[in-house]
Amino acid sequence: MAIPNPRLAARYAKSVLDLAVEKGQLDAVYKDMLFLQAAFRSSKELVVLLKSPIIKADKKDKILDAIGAGRISIITATFNKLLLRKNRELYLPEIVTAFIDQYKVHQNIHTVKLTTAVPVSEELKQSILDKVRAGRHIQQIELNSVVDESLIGGFVLEIGDQLVDDSIAFELNNIKKQFQNNDFIYKIR
Repeated sequence: MAIPNPRLAARYAKSVLDLAVEKGQLDAVYKDMLFLQAAFRSSKELVVLLKSPIIKADKKDKILDAIGAGRISIITATFNKLLLRKNRELYLPEIVTAFIDQYKVHQNIHTVKLTTAVPVSEELKQSILDKVRAGRHIQQIELNSVVDESLIGGFVLEIGDQLVDDSIAFELNNIKKQFQNNDFIYKIR
């Protein structure tokens, strides 16, 4: 198996991003990368196939062509062929992820992750996005909503490298630590 190589992935992703910008095809290539990312996530066999040293490049090329036929742009298809020629196809899933990350930075899109104990309404999601926009002066936000029943109630909000944990599980943990440290006994005396 290939060892992850984030520097290589970032360099290739930047090259594709720069080319897509130059050719005025940035949004089309971004859609291609989202399509490929979905394909890699839904088929672990595809990822294993790309990383396999036993399967020949021409076979991998045919498979990538079949997957992308009529669905990906010429820039992305040509890029895939370049990776195959350079024996770098094993890094394609990593390059795709790096491209998506770089696209978001380029387009000033901020990712916000909302984790709740139960599914929340679209109105509540919109309200949270409005508060994040107002508090941080961010216009473009991509919201990823996740349900985690272990939170019991409340929510966890991740904005970039900041975390707002207002879950019941977090509060219960804090109370547990206070009891373990005997904080209440010292306050009584």
